[in-house]
Amino acid sequence: MLWMKWKMVVDSLRGRRRRMPCSLWFLLLFAAGGLVLFIHLRDLSEMVQHQGPAAGDNSTATPGSGRKKTLTDNVAGPSSYHTQVDTSLSPMAGSSDTVGVKLGSTPRQSRETLSTQDSERSKSDNYQDHQAAEGILSSLIPPMQFPHFEESRQMATTGSREQDIGSLHVSKRQRKLLKTSPPISHTNNNVSVSSSSPSSSSSVSSSSASVSFSPDILQARRKLMKDVCAKYKSRISKTITGDHVKHLYVEDKHKLLYCQVPKAGCSNWKRTLIVLAGKARNAQSLQHDTVHYGQKLRTLNTFDHQGIMQRLETYTKIIFVREPLERIVSAYRDKFENPNNYYHNLFGKPIISKYRVNPSLAALKTGNGVTFKEFVRYLLDVHRPVGMDIHWEQMNQLCHPCLIDYDFIGKFENMEEESNFLLRLTGAPPNITLPSFKDRNPTDLRTSLQITQKYFSQVSQSEKQRVYDFYYMDYMMFNYSKPFKDLY
Repeated sequence: MLWMKWKMVVDSLRGRRRRMPCSLWFLLLFAAGGLVLFIHLRDLSEMVQHQGPAAGDNSTATPGSGRKKTLTDNVAGPSSYHTQVDTSLSPMAGSSDTVGVKLGSTPRQSRETLSTQDSERSKSDNYQDHQAAEGILSSLIPPMQFPHFEESRQMATTGSREQDIGSLHVSKRQRKLLKTSPPISHTNNNVSVSSSSPSSSSSVSSSSASVSFSPDILQARRKLMKDVCAKYKSRISKTITGDHVKHLYVEDKHKLLYCQVPKAGCSNWKRTLIVLAGKARNAQSLQHDTVHYGQKLRTLNTFDHQGIMQRLETYTKIIFVREPLERIVSAYRDKFENPNNYYHNLFGKPIISKYRVNPSLAALKTGNGVTFKEFVRYLLDVHRPVGMDIHWEQMNQLCHPCLIDYDFIGKFENMEEESNFLLRLTGAPPNITLPSFKDRNPTDLRTSLQITQKYFSQVSQSEKQRVYDFYYMDYMMFNYSKPFKDLY
């Protein structure tokens, strides 16, 4: 009886085992997977705990340095320090540092170890920030610029490395950095210029008329211009476009390229080019409008790229400049004090409308009577109601001397002597000389330093300083002294 009962129990158990294999295997697989995962996590925890602080630092430094090197390799030239700053601030760099801290922050590390790592990382970040700051401070900051620069620069090629200098508004701090930068000096003929004090320049300045012109003076001017370009404009594009050469007039017969700077004798020089080209017998026979609009001359931008580059490489390139503030006073007198419907309508009306308090209906209708103070306010206004004009645009923006290597840099203050010196060098016939007559407003006195000072006495000291800042690069590049003692 007992045996039968025992057999029944065994048989029943055997029957249950036959009905349970699926669930049993599922439980066994689940338990095995959990065991493997537990062992893997335990091994990983032990590996992290045994990792030393040095390894954590290496794992942090290596990825960051790898990315920084790649970016630096891809960015050439003076902008390398910008790459370092951007990399250190990028989310990728930040996430790398975070991972490094988590891997190193284990229970086996003491607070001293973490403190040491944070200190080292802080020193490293401070060093990078210091290097970036040194790069910014030692970089060559251009003088005050205004948004209209952007208009002429948008025509540059897309692949160029031209920096948006025009969009940079130079602050007073940056202005001081310009003033404290090392001076540029030249010993040829005692020609010198200092970035901290343009008034220290001697010899070839507005007093050039008292100095007999010589090749040494010309060489000193060219060297100074190149040094200033290398110092302050090292990051501009080296790609020359049609927009850069649109003010260069071409005279193919004698292989001359002349960049016109309005109010610096450009009308008489265009007359001379027309006569040299054989398109007129003498300068006196040419009408003003024919000369003013260059109807008998071609500008360099009208040629194809090959024609432009071939002429730039083989022709004699000429520029004549003038004391910057005298030049804009001359432009103001010519365009606003004398009858000129074009400038009164295009510039006079919006200037009077924006800067004059309670303007009369007649002034708003005609644009006549713009005062010099109103003209200066327009010139300095970032949001000026009407754009710039060639007659008061900066000379370095008209002729781009940092892109175009001018062979002859002449001064308006010694125009006749230097022009005729150049004509003899180019092989022009001896009977062709630069005309000296004035066909527009011939009764007006030529704008001089005394007249310039009289006009600037109508504006405030801060406005006078800002105008000087606006043309600061022209003063530096062409070695003109400060026109007023109270300028810094």
